[in-house]
Amino acid sequence: MTRVWKWNRPVTVREVLEDLQQERSIAYTTVMTVLDNLHQKGWVRREAEGRAYRYEAVSTRAAYAAALMNDAWGQSDNPAAALVAFFGMMSDEQRQALRDALRIIRDGGEEAIAETTQATQALERGEAEGAGQNAAPVQENPDSAARGGGR
Repeated sequence: MTRVWKWNRPVTVREVLEDLQQERSIAYTTVMTVLDNLHQKGWVRREAEGRAYRYEAVSTRAAYAAALMNDAWGQSDNPAAALVAFFGMMSDEQRQALRDALRIIRDGGEEAIAETTQATQALERGEAEGAGQNAAPVQENPDSAARGGGR
């Protein structure tokens, strides 16, 4: 999913393969199987293009992260304590993103949305100093889901 989200456009198995091969050796059939599994689980949609498919994410990475947080929070027997513990794990940048998000909800301001989007993109690229260093690891991700773990 990370590779599909990275391009933010429909991608082919070959494109994902070539990108992954810059980091490690991987077979075409492996990438094809993972993308097919993601399609079957509803993570990506696909459209035929000649003899191949183009795959596109069904939702954004942010929406996926929000769903994970909502699921985890919903499983807590003490939601307030879970939030306090979660906030305690946040970096300064993440706390600022939370303040920005609350301001957007409260005010609905377009300027706040633009600032938050820029900050979030910087965090995702790892550009913010200390970005995510205090965050707890997420146990489930779409890549593991494609291999049969998780959803």
